[in-house]
Amino acid sequence: MRLLALVRAALVCASLPLAGQAQAAFPCDELWGERNAVYAEAGYCFRTARGIRAFGNANCRYDDIRDVPLSARDRAKVADIVREERRNGCGE
Repeated sequence: MRLLALVRAALVCASLPLAGQAQAAFPCDELWGERNAVYAEAGYCFRTARGIRAFGNANCRYDDIRDVPLSARDRAKVADIVREERRNGCGE
């Protein structure tokens, strides 16, 4: 239930257009939220203002994303999302 709330919060935050931001960025924002919700649920400590704004760091335990313990299922989910982000040209 907590993960669903985190995803919803991230999607709301990420979907709010910034001044001058194209609506085409929405799929990238949604993917960003889904990917980072996995890390937030696992205890990652976000460094960017966007990550902290969307997920906070109240219960974080891991400063290095490589140290975040993810299940095989979560790793596969993150890998799928990253592939989709690349296909959409996110972060370029």
